[in-house]
Amino acid sequence: MISEQANEWYEGISRDHLHKHRATGAARKPNYKKRKYELGRQAAKTQIGEKRVRALRVRGGHFKFRALRLDTGNFSWSSERVTRKCRIVNVVYNATSNDLVRTNTLVKGSIIQIDCTPFRQWYEQHYGVALGKKKATKKTEEEKVEPAKKSASLLRKIAQRMKTRTIEAALEANASEGKFYAKITSRPGQVGKCDGVVLEGKELEFYAKKIQKKKK
Repeated sequence: MISEQANEWYEGISRDHLHKHRATGAARKPNYKKRKYELGRQAAKTQIGEKRVRALRVRGGHFKFRALRLDTGNFSWSSERVTRKCRIVNVVYNATSNDLVRTNTLVKGSIIQIDCTPFRQWYEQHYGVALGKKKATKKTEEEKVEPAKKSASLLRKIAQRMKTRTIEAALEANASEGKFYAKITSRPGQVGKCDGVVLEGKELEFYAKKIQKKKK
């Protein structure tokens, strides 16, 4: 039976170790009271929505930024060495819990879908090639837009870039749908930002299988 002193220890959120059993399985008897450095707080449970961030004073007079709602983030396309601010569409996979996917909760390590329009615009401007463009359809005279004239030097630069241009089929297929898969690398509940990297290569292949398996 737990004593009153031990019972007090379990109340509240604490990041301590005295409540845990020993390696032998024996229960510890707390030999000191709670400490400020063992303080724990409620989880932020950041969700998708209009940006809402709260400043939180913490130990030492520093501040954490608790993101309650976020709808955009900075995402890096590593192979192209470019970063763009993109809109977060939804959460598609989380290894920890399916409940975090159901509630669209943004945490570090989550796999999300982002709007790839900023990357497509950059790709077209940089290489002169439309990324993930579907087959052209007949346009009316009003919809027709004359392409911008390019100088000879710019055309030479684009031709040089085209020699090293490579993009995998899976990434281009995602671009045609207007969305990229990305992994969150920041901690939204601690820094108030949802930043990450675009998935590509074997990592994209791995998570694509996981997402497909979950759908089935």
